[in-house]
Amino acid sequence: MTASTLFITGASSGIGAATARAAIAAGWNVGLFARSGNKLKSLSDELGDRAMALKGDVTSLDEQNKALANLRHAYGGVDAVFANAGMGLENPGTEGGVPEEWHDMVHVNILGLLHTAKAAIPHLRQRKGHFLMTGSAAGRVHIPGSVYGASKWFVHGFGGNLAEEMKEWGGRCTVIAPGMVNTDFFDEEKPDKLQPEDVADAVMFALNADPRNAVREVFLMPND
Repeated sequence: MTASTLFITGASSGIGAATARAAIAAGWNVGLFARSGNKLKSLSDELGDRAMALKGDVTSLDEQNKALANLRHAYGGVDAVFANAGMGLENPGTEGGVPEEWHDMVHVNILGLLHTAKAAIPHLRQRKGHFLMTGSAAGRVHIPGSVYGASKWFVHGFGGNLAEEMKEWGGRCTVIAPGMVNTDFFDEEKPDKLQPEDVADAVMFALNADPRNAVREVFLMPND
């Protein structure tokens, strides 16, 4: 039986890298997409022949189209896509926020996600595939002045809308919504919070659900 293939954005570290390791362990092929070529090569070398490094910028629809085409050529098709790339802000809030930071974040967290979906759907339609995206607990509650949180509210809203679109042809869409995760997103280690491997487990849970079961959202929080 031919192995299924998963494309991951933001794959060079954190949640993306942990998900790549979990997918490889479960027998998947993996396409690793991120801007950091050195980190991608190191990870693909670690994971072996079933992992493919695909350097590119999530804000570029053209680069994502090319990466997915290369992945399909290498492994015969694309069965699932995890739109995981995202960024936060150094200056939180609205009054204290920096518009230039908002611009960059919107291009990654919102337009980058839309570009991933636009590039992925033609591939997924052929396999009745699965699209997953990284939401957040910040996209489920109101946080004073949080522009980052608002970008994750978009993810949750778009995830539901895309799920309705994809079910017309048998596809599935899942929002993976973690609370605080111990990644390099933060300046200090947070060992008592969720670990990237916890989020990877949630991704694999959704992917492994019976085809009749469209897991629309997995919401996970630190148990502290």
